[in-house]
Amino acid sequence: MQKLLLHPAYFGPVSQFVAMLNAEELIFENEDNYQKQTYRNRMYIYGANGKLLLNIPIKHTGNKSGHQKYRDIKIENDFPWQKQHWKSLETVYRTSPFFEFYEDEFYPLYHKKFEFLMDFNYHSLQLTLDCLQLDLEYRKTTEYFREPENMINGRSLIEAKNRSPRALEPYFQVFQEKFGFMNDLSVVDLIFNEGPNALNYLERQEISLP
Repeated sequence: MQKLLLHPAYFGPVSQFVAMLNAEELIFENEDNYQKQTYRNRMYIYGANGKLLLNIPIKHTGNKSGHQKYRDIKIENDFPWQKQHWKSLETVYRTSPFFEFYEDEFYPLYHKKFEFLMDFNYHSLQLTLDCLQLDLEYRKTTEYFREPENMINGRSLIEAKNRSPRALEPYFQVFQEKFGFMNDLSVVDLIFNEGPNALNYLERQEISLP
């Protein structure tokens, strides 16, 4: 795979990181308009009752058009979302093989205030790369292209709704005996369950992009 264009996500799905590892060069989209129902402000983890949504509340603009740049989106910090998300991660993954191994790395992210969603997401990206012990260089766009040229458009990997499921190899999940393997959850599910083996897992996977 050549150059790959992606969106920074809130601990994006496993498939996004598979695509990143298969790319020769990574470019993150910084100039698009914000869209709802994407992994920009949500992730899915595997809870005791099945698939669990963690959603970051955002401040809505007064702009009648409803259009707002992703990089300008502010987080609604009057709502204690960080406390709730951290509690959910603790509750769900406390019994996973590697939660305690990474707990001290994740804790600061949920106890530091962030004003902009994109800033938080770049921090979550770097945290993921650190946990994977992966040194990936990337650059950010400076203008928006509806039809990018000379690169693979992986921006669809950010879509949480109406996306084609990408079949991935099963790995151990805490509640798999209750509901079976849940495919393509947030990368945190892979990290807490597979630990140092997560990178090997990602390198074995293949996905197709347009």
